Amino acid sequence: MRTQSSSDLRKLVFVSILLAIVVVSLGAYARLTHAGLGCPDWPGCYGLVEVPKTSAQIIAAEQAFPERPVEPEKAWNEMIHRYFAGSLGVLILIIALISIKRRAQRGPLGLPILLLIVVIFQAALGMWTVTMKLMPVVVMGHLLGGFTTLCLLLLLYLRLSDFRVPGGDIGLKKYFKFAVIGIFILVAQIGLGGWTSSNYAALTCAELPICQAGWLEQMNFEHAFDLIPPEKESYEFGHLDHASRLTIHVMHRLGAIVTTLYLFWLAIRIYRKAQAPFFKNAALSLGFILSVQVGLGISNVWFSLPLNVAVSHNVVAAMLMMSLITMTYSLKRKT
Repeated sequence: MRTQSSSDLRKLVFVSILLAIVVVSLGAYARLTHAGLGCPDWPGCYGLVEVPKTSAQIIAAEQAFPERPVEPEKAWNEMIHRYFAGSLGVLILIIALISIKRRAQRGPLGLPILLLIVVIFQAALGMWTVTMKLMPVVVMGHLLGGFTTLCLLLLLYLRLSDFRVPGGDIGLKKYFKFAVIGIFILVAQIGLGGWTSSNYAALTCAELPICQAGWLEQMNFEHAFDLIPPEKESYEFGHLDHASRLTIHVMHRLGAIVTTLYLFWLAIRIYRKAQAPFFKNAALSLGFILSVQVGLGISNVWFSLPLNVAVSHNVVAAMLMMSLITMTYSLKRKT
């Protein structure tokens, strides 16, 4: 039976999930508005806790960072993201402390501690994103760290819930391993999306379904996936040549095809095999979110990466992962 303290912790985790979704959204918005270096230092902005506003503050800021004139809109985009991310970090610290305090009640402790470790490393990635001037591997790692934080919060929420999985669907047992494979495929695809974005390759291919004519002859893997790039003063707006960016984009497109086909197959198989409405609805939810994500991906290409669509593409990717994790967790509990 769930205690009051367990119920309160569960509510706190739920609030953290909502905040994590906001943080993922704001991170995508900051990245897509080229605000990653809107504040050239960390954790403040030009040495302040907020964006320089007065003439004296702006003059002092530009004297301290002459290579980075103050752009208030970009700076605010970045600082708002930091404020929300910092708030999420505080909530996760509180969750970890509460979990340690109530460990005698045999509540989950490993997940809260892991969450705290991840969010500390995520803060470090946020700092390195700035200090390493948007190095692609750091930017991609920061994106994956945000998704990891959200997914771990979801798992903790499920662990704290009075989660009841309907029985009777004996034929679904074997699909747990296929759902786990689906998670790995989706993680790889999200990683490819992060690599595409961090290398400014999103608009390299402007035609569907793969790329414009002659793409196969232009592909070059020599430097497209080098994790440690040549040293640059800044990696803002990319450092790779056209062929490398095209290669990255094409691999993201091919990955999208594989991911879509696999997850649609999984959703259809579970829907057909399921007897309980619980799993049928879970399969329908996965299929629906996947359809929306495919539509957003196509729209990104068709309409040349409009900001609202590109941000939604990131957020729906997170929702897709959450849906898949919930289904996988349910299949595990059932078995």
